[in-house]
Amino acid sequence: MRCPFCRHSDSRVVDSREVDEGQVIRRRRSCSNCGRRFTTVEEAVLAVVKRSGVTEPFSRDKVVRGVARACQGRPVDEDALQQLAHRVEESIRSTGCAEIPSHEVGLAILGPLRELDEVAYLRFASVYRSFTSVEDFEKEIADLRAAIRDKESS
Repeated sequence: MRCPFCRHSDSRVVDSREVDEGQVIRRRRSCSNCGRRFTTVEEAVLAVVKRSGVTEPFSRDKVVRGVARACQGRPVDEDALQQLAHRVEESIRSTGCAEIPSHEVGLAILGPLRELDEVAYLRFASVYRSFTSVEDFEKEIADLRAAIRDKESS
């Protein structure tokens, strides 16, 4: 790490602390040349590979925006959307992969969204899974009803 003051390439770590539930490490460093101290922040980047092959950083905000469209007009508040995005990110990070296909992000959204709001889930699933007929909706609704019955009987 280069010193931001003298540009010397050697520094030593004086202190390290985890921030943001261990997702970020804040390090206090001391330059071995000029002796001045500075802070660095290290964060593991989670990349999403889109269908086109383009890679971009994972964005909770993008998850929130996509799910918010499906929840439009539904009784779902902003806090619930933020929690859903957090769950999705945790789920994706738990795979241990640095790059994940966008398809996997969509799959990670479906489960928590189904628990949050069934109508929003159907809206999101219809776009995500490219429903082309009424039968696609009927099958998804039947699956949703079966899952609700299983949950109630447990």
